[in-house]
Parts: sequence; structure tokens; C-alpha cells
Amino acid sequence: MNVLVVGGGGREHAIVWALSKSRKVDQLFCAPGNGGSASLAQCIPIKATDVEVMVAWAVSHAIDFVVVAPDDPLALGMVDAMEAAGIPAFGPRANAAIIEASKVFSKNLMAKYHIPTAKYNTFTDMEAALAYVKEQGAPIVVKADGLALGKGVIVAQTVAEAEDAVRAMMADKRFGEAGTRLVIEECMTGPEVTVLAFCDGEHVVPMPSSQDHKRAYDGNKGPNTGGMGAISPSPNYTPEVAQRCMKEIFLPTVAALKAEGRPFHGVLYFGLMLTPDGPKVVEYNARFGDPECQAVLSLLESDLLDIMLACREGTLDQLDIRWKDAAACCLVLASGGYPGKYQSGYPISGLEKAGETAMVFHAGTRVNEDGQVLTSGGRVLGVAATGSTLNDAINGAYSAAKHISFTDMQFRTDIGRV
Repeated sequence: MNVLVVGGGGREHAIVWALSKSRKVDQLFCAPGNGGSASLAQCIPIKATDVEVMVAWAVSHAIDFVVVAPDDPLALGMVDAMEAAGIPAFGPRANAAIIEASKVFSKNLMAKYHIPTAKYNTFTDMEAALAYVKEQGAPIVVKADGLALGKGVIVAQTVAEAEDAVRAMMADKRFGEAGTRLVIEECMTGPEVTVLAFCDGEHVVPMPSSQDHKRAYDGNKGPNTGGMGAISPSPNYTPEVAQRCMKEIFLPTVAALKAEGRPFHGVLYFGLMLTPDGPKVVEYNARFGDPECQAVLSLLESDLLDIMLACREGTLDQLDIRWKDAAACCLVLASGGYPGKYQSGYPISGLEKAGETAMVFHAGTRVNEDGQVLTSGGRVLGVAATGSTLNDAINGAYSAAKHISFTDMQFRTDIGRV
């Protein structure tokens, strides 16, 4: 099969890497791709959000299957558009991708179907939102309704901080149209865990659990980022918790979407909080998380294309999906200043040496005319290592990362240890 992966980050490099091992893949393309995916797939310079051009290219190049990886093109209906053009695609249609594209929709869905989550209220009026914050007190969580690159959530420790967040989103439009509606919810406590699950509209197959590290700096301090590292599995996700999540959260969510006429095909991301009252949903995403994807796919033994085809065709229950009995750690190396302003275009050294003991997934890189790999984004690389224990995997990722350097490189030193 000729397969096209849509997207250009570390998640997409990991998906390309996993698909490249499939015997069913003939030619592999990635649009727009990056400096790393270019070594495994032919990169096509089309923006991931350019639905019309992407579909036209796929049709003219006889693409047999498309993997739509990022949130924006899913919300824009790229899967629908591919299918309308006769090309099967992996990922939810737009009417199911709304579970990530609108936090208001997802919270209302959970309320309707009694799926455990934080108590909340939704607002389109700023003064009403400010009054609610004052009434509820802090800590409290303020969320932009729409897509905001993983940064539209503020966990406010004081009422003043929450009020600033409301004004920044609704009056200053920090996240554009994403902040015209807000969800304001209680601040839950407990360990956070991510579970990615393959879905075919009816059946759910969870992957090994993972834990993302969102804050920019050690000790879970600093601003929220797209993710500074991930481990898999999470030590907090016991078999008992897993059983409860399947019964109370995973199956009810997929059944709810089906009942609403929005069957979910693809990867459903469950962001969970293990509260004293049991597991609750923090958020849903409609695709692989990044960098959780890089850690989790490092443990996959089965053919990823087979799984993706089964998700599309509704035959997931007929597959025996196998995983390594091991652990994984993905460490993100970022540009200095990220998630704020940063410079790019710096040469990267040590990639080959690091690649001898770990998988180096490129996120924000490009290759210049001389074949030199340069930085071209906030999150630059993800160094993923596996080991028989979580500690071995963490040590492996940090050992490999020691070989890599570029100007102003920053990373956390405590991934998997907090």
C-alpha cells in the first residue's frame, strides 16, 4: 500500500517509523514531515491544515491509505474529505473529533452519560465567568473551549490568577476564537495518567498507560508546554485502576459517541486524574498524544498498519495486539525559551551517536542544502529509549541525549522521577 502520514512533528516521525516496519507498506509519504521523517518517507511540502490540496495530492498520487495525525486537520474534516474522494483514512471524522475540538462538547457529553469528571460550568460572557470564579474561589481550572496547541488550560492557584486567565482568553483573545467560550471547573487532585486507546467505533483496545510532563521546568514548575517528556507505563496505573477505567470511562465514552451518531474511529486519548474518589477524565484528545506516542509506540510489537486498518473497518476485536514486556521513556530536547519566544536555525550535532542506543524522533527540525540538520521549532527532538524496567528506560534516554547538542538546548532532568 502507498501510505500518507499527515503532520510534521515528533508524533508523526514516530508513526512513520512504526509504519515503515510493516510489510504491507510499499511507499511511505509524510506531509509536511521534518528532518527525521525524511529518512524514512518522502516528505511532501503541504501544510497539514490544507485539506483541499492534501486530498488532491493523495488522489493524484494513488495513495491507498491516509493517517491524519494532528488535531487541526481532524477538526477541519480531513478524514471526511479523504473518504469523500474514495481514500480510506485513519482518524475520527469531524463530528467525532469535536470531542477534542470543543471542551464544552466533551464536558456536556460526560455529564449526559455520567462519565466521571470534574464539576464544571461553561461561559460565553466574561462578566459571568469572572463572577463564577469569585464565587467558587481557588484553586480552579480555566480552559479555552477550542484547540490551543495544548496550552489553553490554566490551573489557577489564586482567584486573581483565574481572573487574569479569563480576561486573557475572552478579552485579549490569547488563543483566538478558541477562547470565546470557556469551561471553568473544580481543581481535581491526584496523579495524572494518559491512556491512548485504539477505537473502531464500537470496540476499545487501550495501549500501555503513559505519563506526560507538561510543565517546562524541573519539579513540574513553569508554564505549560506541549509536553517535555513521557514515560510508559505509569507506575500509578494498576490493573485495578485499569479495570475501573475500562468499565466507567473508556467503554461508556465510545458508546456515548456512537449513541450521538458520532462513532469514533482512530486513537482516543484519555487524560485521567486518579482522584481520591476514583479515576476521572481531565480531557479527551482525538489522536495520539505527543510525546506519549513516541514512548508508547516504542513498545509496540504488532503491525501498526494492521491495527489502523482494523480501526477503520470495525474489526479491532479480531486482532491480538502485542506489546513488549518493557518500559519506555521519551525525553524532549527543546529550544531555549520554549514555550515562549525562541530562536531556531541552529545546527544539531550528535544525532548518529545518540541513535546507536535510542530512537531519536525529530519534532522541530529541517535539513539544509548541505544535509545539515537544523533546529526549526520549540520542541526539537524526542529521545526515546526502552528498558526492562522504567529506571533502565529513563537512564537510557538521558544517556543517549548526552551526545546531542545545539545552541540554547533545554530539557528537564526529572522526567519519570516526579
